[in-house]
Amino acid sequence: MIIIDGQKSDFNITNFTNLDELLVGLMSMEHLDNRIVTDVLVNDEAFSEIYPHQAEDVDCRDIQKVEIKTMGVPEMGVNIARELYKVIRLMSEGSKQIADLFRRADDAEALEMYQDLLDVTRDFLTMIGALRDEFSLTKNPQFETAVNELSELFTEMMEVQENEDWILLSDLLEYEFHPLVERWKSIVAQLREDVRKSIREN
Repeated sequence: MIIIDGQKSDFNITNFTNLDELLVGLMSMEHLDNRIVTDVLVNDEAFSEIYPHQAEDVDCRDIQKVEIKTMGVPEMGVNIARELYKVIRLMSEGSKQIADLFRRADDAEALEMYQDLLDVTRDFLTMIGALRDEFSLTKNPQFETAVNELSELFTEMMEVQENEDWILLSDLLEYEFHPLVERWKSIVAQLREDVRKSIREN
């Protein structure tokens, strides 16, 4: 049985070889154009890939029920723009805490938090990129500069981490990363406005 957004589908699980093929087949349906999959449940259990193309390894013979939940691109855009504020706050507060932990030589806890910060920053850059691509947002020089600066600083921080220079890393976090993240607040405000404008025009 296949359920899409609460409605039973005419598609049959046995028509597909694996979960990846099934999901690609479902998303090619016309009424799912401009929609993004937010949740996949396989046999009533949430499914998310731990490694790339994991869905290809899930044999459809082992599946009795698939449920997918989707969201319209405009709605997703507004939600992402709203979430970006929370993400910025996490990045801003986290960078100061980690710098402080490194300076106190609490390296184990600092590194654990730092890894989380890298993951959040990577996700932030992905979300920003998705919004820009999906909504063909106006070329904002401030936006482009901030994206480049954050990407370059992210790369520099990774290199410093490899050299295990924790004092330099704490300086980068406090004096470069933190102010840069704070500047993103006004950029995200503009981004949210651009997304709303794009939705109104379409």
